[in-house]
This record gives sequence, C-alpha cells and structure tokens, in this order.
Amino acid sequence: MSRIIRGVSKNARFFLVDTTDIVQEALNIHKCSPTAIDAFGRLLTAGVIMGSTLKGKDVLTLRTDTDGLLNNMVVTATADGGVKGYLSNPSVDVPLRDDGKSNVGALVGRGTMKIIKDMGLKEPYVGISTVDTGEIAQDLAYYFYNSEQTPTVIALGVKLKDENTVACAGGYMLQLLPDAEDEFITALENKIQAIRPMTELMMGGMDLERILKLLYEDMNSEDNEKLVESYEILEEKEVSYKCDCNKDKFYKGLITLGKEELNKIFAEEEKIEAECHFCGKRYEFKKEDFKDILEVK
Repeated sequence: MSRIIRGVSKNARFFLVDTTDIVQEALNIHKCSPTAIDAFGRLLTAGVIMGSTLKGKDVLTLRTDTDGLLNNMVVTATADGGVKGYLSNPSVDVPLRDDGKSNVGALVGRGTMKIIKDMGLKEPYVGISTVDTGEIAQDLAYYFYNSEQTPTVIALGVKLKDENTVACAGGYMLQLLPDAEDEFITALENKIQAIRPMTELMMGGMDLERILKLLYEDMNSEDNEKLVESYEILEEKEVSYKCDCNKDKFYKGLITLGKEELNKIFAEEEKIEAECHFCGKRYEFKKEDFKDILEVK
C-alpha cells in the first residue's frame, strides 16, 4: 500500500510518502529499463508529494523536456492521491556510475521542467524551471526556492530488487515556513547532510513515521527522544497509480477530427485503435460508432 503523511511544526511543513506500489505499477505498464524507472519513479513520487498540496479538483502536471536519452516525462497528480504518467523511450538505459549508483542525471540530461497547476480558472498556472542536474529532487528544490521563494528540502529515491521488481520507492519534502528560526534551519541543514538516503532508510525497515521522527531528532542530544521541535501529523492517506481514461473520452477526442477526416480513415481502415499513454489500455472504434456524425449532411 502506497501512502503519504503530511503535517506541520513551528518552522516547517512536511510530506513523506511511500510510493513502492505506484512505481511498481508504472514499471509493469511502461516496461522501463532500470535507470528509466529510477528517474520516472522519482518524478512520480514528486508528483504525489506536490499533488497533496492541491485542493478539491485541482490537477498538477510535471513535464520534462531535456536533451538526455529520456527526454520527455509527464506526470499528472490530483488532490485525492491519484497519480499517473508516461515517458518517452522507457527502454533506454545507461551504465551505473563509478560508485555503483544509478546514473539518473545522465539519462535525464539538461533542459526544462514545466509545473502546471489547473485550478479551474480560465488559464492554468504554468511555472518553468531549469533542469541542470537531471536529479529530480535537486531541480525541484531549485524551482521552489527561485519561483515560489520557498526554501525546500526534497529527497526522492527508487531501489530495485531486480529488473522487474521495485524493492522500495519514496521520498520526503520539508518546506520552511515564513520567518523560520535560524536555529531550526541550522539543525535541519545538519540533519540533511547526515541522514542516509530515503531508500536506505526504507530498506532498513523504517516506516514513514519513524523517518519523520528521525528528521526531527536533535543531533546534539544523546537522548534519541529529544526533538528539535515538536510536530503534528495532519493527514495520512493512501495514494495510488490511477488513470481515469475511458472509451467516451477517446470518442470525444476522435470526433474533433471532423466528418471528412473520419471518412478518410474508415475508407482505408476497418477500425480505429486508440491507446492510453498513461495506462496502456486500448480502445477500439468502428465506423458504426460514428454513425450519427458521419451521416450528418
């Protein structure tokens, strides 16, 4: 079960998420290489975290356009914990780094990331951030600091058991509140430098609540129960890979082609097959499905 917890303390708000099942579903659908699912899984995890900041029926989309082999990724998240996505070239892979770690940065490359928020207004909000490192967490932290003036710490990770199995995936985000105290900022900076990667913590058996406590534990105290400051968990909920496609949506898209274009297609083909980029589900349409449109004079 993938889930997220979010909450607040005096100086920060936090989000921690386990996306193991979500990334596994994405791997099953898109048949990604090990490095591709590492990169894509991190963006999916970021989508879940950022989607939890939405309200009502708001929708968030993260879209990368970079010069790496994996040059396009798209992730869409909703306030209810649903996330979906697709990527170009899911089968491409690159060798591990010299230290044996996944070389996500080389696969993603450099370029831009669009952060699109559809809040039901006439036009969606579109933010654009530079992708300099190819490391999704670092590039998003840069976006928050420069575009939203919010100092942010983000950690994202995916670890595979084998090429077809996700051992664990998850991440956390801490954002400083306005007028955050210097003492807390220093403690947070020291903790982030000392803490092990998210996947190592998860593989070590830590759940989200224990990782949260670790983030707030006072490193200057021998008492493991002493915190830098107290915190409150405001919400815990399940999150999942969720695609809302259906045949009617594809039908409405096809009729925008117009009568003339549809007639041309059916003059050469017996049917139209449409495939959802997000979940791989296929829909089939025959000429009689458009009977009312094609017979209009």
